[in-house]
Amino acid sequence: MNFRVDIKKIILTDQTGSRDILKNINFKLEYGNIYTILGKNGSGKSTLIKSFTTLLDKKAYQVDGSVFWNEENIFLMNYERLIKLRQKEIRYVLQDLTNNFDPLKKLKYYFDSSGFKQDIIFEQLKNFLLPDYNTISRLHSYEISGGMAQRVSFLFALLPNPQLLILDEPTSAVDYTNVNLIKLQLKDFVKDNGSVLIVTQDVNFAKDISDKIAFLDNGSLSEFTTTNLFFRESEENVYSGFLKSFNELQ
Repeated sequence: MNFRVDIKKIILTDQTGSRDILKNINFKLEYGNIYTILGKNGSGKSTLIKSFTTLLDKKAYQVDGSVFWNEENIFLMNYERLIKLRQKEIRYVLQDLTNNFDPLKKLKYYFDSSGFKQDIIFEQLKNFLLPDYNTISRLHSYEISGGMAQRVSFLFALLPNPQLLILDEPTSAVDYTNVNLIKLQLKDFVKDNGSVLIVTQDVNFAKDISDKIAFLDNGSLSEFTTTNLFFRESEENVYSGFLKSFNELQ
C-alpha cells in the first residue's frame, strides 16, 4: 500500500466568493498503522478526506494538487477505475450516517447486493454485536439507532477487505462500550489488511488508538508524529499549545 497526499490548496467558492480553506497538505501513510488527524469542529477535516477520492462537489470546491495511490494519481483516474478504487481499495465511514443509506430500502437490500456470502455477513454481524441477519435485514435505516447505523456502516466498509479505511468522527454516535468495540476492530484490521486514517476531535480516542497523530489548524496540517511524542508533557513539546487551545473547547 502506498498512499501519498500532495495538495497545494483547496478552494471553496460560495455566495461570499472564493477562498483557500486548506493549504500545503503533505503526508504519506505506511502499511499497518492507524493515523489520526485531530482538528476542531469546522477545521476542514471532512473536506480534506473527501478530496482524496474526488468526492467533493466540483461546483463548490477546486483542489490543486495530487493524491497518489500505489503510484496512480487518483485525480487522473477514469471513472471506472475510480469506482473500483472506492468500492474495494479505499473505503470510507462518513459521519453523516443519514446519507449512508436510502431510507426507502430495507437493510436487506444492502446485505444482498454486497456480493458477499451470507456466512461472512453473519460473522461480521456477530463481530459488531449487531442483531442477527433475519432481524436486522427487515429494518430500514431510520428504524435503528445512530450507534447501530455507525456499526452497520463499519461492517460494510470492512467487507471487501480494503487496503485503506478512512473514518470521519467514528465515535460521534456510539457509547463507551461500542467505542471499545471499534478500537478492537480497527486494531484487528491493520494486522491483516492495511492502514486506517481517522479524522476526529475526540482527543481521548485518538490517544488510545493511534500510532501517529497530526493536527489540522488554520487550514494547515502538521507533520505526523508518534502518539507518545504528541502527548508528551514538556515545555518543548511543539504540540502542547494546540492541545491546550483544543481542550478548552471540549
